[in-house]
Amino acid sequence: MAGNVDLLLWLLMGYTIVTSVAVVTVGRLSDMFGRVRLYNMGFAIFSFASILIYASSYLIHGSAGVMSITLLRLLQGLGAAFLFANSAAILTDAFPANERGTALGINQIAAVGGSLAGMLIGGWLAAIDWHLVFLISVPIGVIGTVWAYMALRELATIRKNQKIDVPGNVAFAIGVALILLSLTYGIVPFGGSTTGWSNPLVLWGIAIGAVMLLAFVLIELRTPDPMFHLYLFRIRAFAAGNISLFLAGMARGGLQFMLIIWLQGIWLPLHGVNFESTPLQAAIYMIPLIVGFLAAGPASGYLSDRYGARLFSTAGMIVNVAGFLLLATLPANFVYWQFAAIIFMLGVGQGMFAAPNTAAVMTSVPPEYRGVSSGMRATLMNVSFMFSLVVFFSLLILGLSQQLPHALYAGLVAQGVPSATATQISSLPPSAAMFAAMLGYNPMKTMIPQNAIDALPQQNIDTIYGNNFFPGLISGAFIAGMHIVLYVGALMAFIAAIASALRGRGAPAAHGAHHK
Repeated sequence: MAGNVDLLLWLLMGYTIVTSVAVVTVGRLSDMFGRVRLYNMGFAIFSFASILIYASSYLIHGSAGVMSITLLRLLQGLGAAFLFANSAAILTDAFPANERGTALGINQIAAVGGSLAGMLIGGWLAAIDWHLVFLISVPIGVIGTVWAYMALRELATIRKNQKIDVPGNVAFAIGVALILLSLTYGIVPFGGSTTGWSNPLVLWGIAIGAVMLLAFVLIELRTPDPMFHLYLFRIRAFAAGNISLFLAGMARGGLQFMLIIWLQGIWLPLHGVNFESTPLQAAIYMIPLIVGFLAAGPASGYLSDRYGARLFSTAGMIVNVAGFLLLATLPANFVYWQFAAIIFMLGVGQGMFAAPNTAAVMTSVPPEYRGVSSGMRATLMNVSFMFSLVVFFSLLILGLSQQLPHALYAGLVAQGVPSATATQISSLPPSAAMFAAMLGYNPMKTMIPQNAIDALPQQNIDTIYGNNFFPGLISGAFIAGMHIVLYVGALMAFIAAIASALRGRGAPAAHGAHHK
């Protein structure tokens, strides 16, 4: 079980870890050698990795196949770092300040719309043949590579004779990697604990990572041509925009993951959907969140071009605060239209925040530093997502661990499972059940030994394997943990709103900024 959880974590998180570690370095290289050139390179790397992943899914099987796909996903994450580091910078170069919010809002429509299409098409293809899931990104990547090479032209002025800050890059990469890896393994059970926060490797990893990031700051303050000019944080709009971005990411980053678990593990099975069908159905039922983002993003970007970023970004986070608090009022087996209305509201709040904040951050820095600034913005966004996911999941697991073992034991014994077997099953980490439900498997079919099942009457087996048994056991404990998650999310969104309000009235281009 532990080995499978490790592989699953790397499959889910490895992409984000590699992207987060590489994106600032790539942004700096883009400022040195050309943003379009490295953007095109990113598309090529991403496409190449996508082709290999699809081929690997057919050719390599078992644990070796999972390992192969995981490693190729890391290569895909490197290609994504080239794209993330440069997309906002290229748009900022191409559009005047009074049109950037609109341009970035439209860009976000493409990103979020593509994500929605990917979830739906992926869920549909998985029902036909799971290998086809990996095929989706191949034609997109190839077409994107060709189009980017033919259509994009370099608009940025590249300063000559710039040097690569090797010590700064190494310190930053090691620091971010250690912290993200430690956070990831913080949600893996360790010893007798339901989480990994007592694991010495996790604690030492965070400590050493923090020391390396401190070393990075000291290096950047002393080197003549640093990887990232820390003086950019003296620009009020840049600092406030990135702080609010990080806090907003903390508020919402793990939310979608929690909602997916809620739908797949409890609500959909209670409404007659087989566990195997829940991944696609959950994607469909999450559409209001995406629609809210798509509706608010471009409009907010357009209006922020005329009235400034502060009003819309701050209001977006206030809307998110209200959305979190409203979600906390719902029972585990909610009425769907109420759930849909609230997540639509959350999507609107996120859309109101995103484009104006990005435009304000990118406009506030000198043009020659837009690549590395875009990279720093992307790193903060990815790191906040990881922090949010780990914090939310840990809070949820801690909440579950208080009530789930007793509920699971009592439910199994009531169905005739021997006490010793029920005790053993109820002592399993709640994360195992959560991951099984998230992947579309009935946790009861993976947690109960076959010999214990064979000894039961068929009626009891049908009850245990039915759609209502596991959700009925877990719903009370889940909603208690979910309340903690939602209240913490509301607090993060509120602090993000305060940070956003402190950005100032506008975000003028930092023409007067210079290297000191």
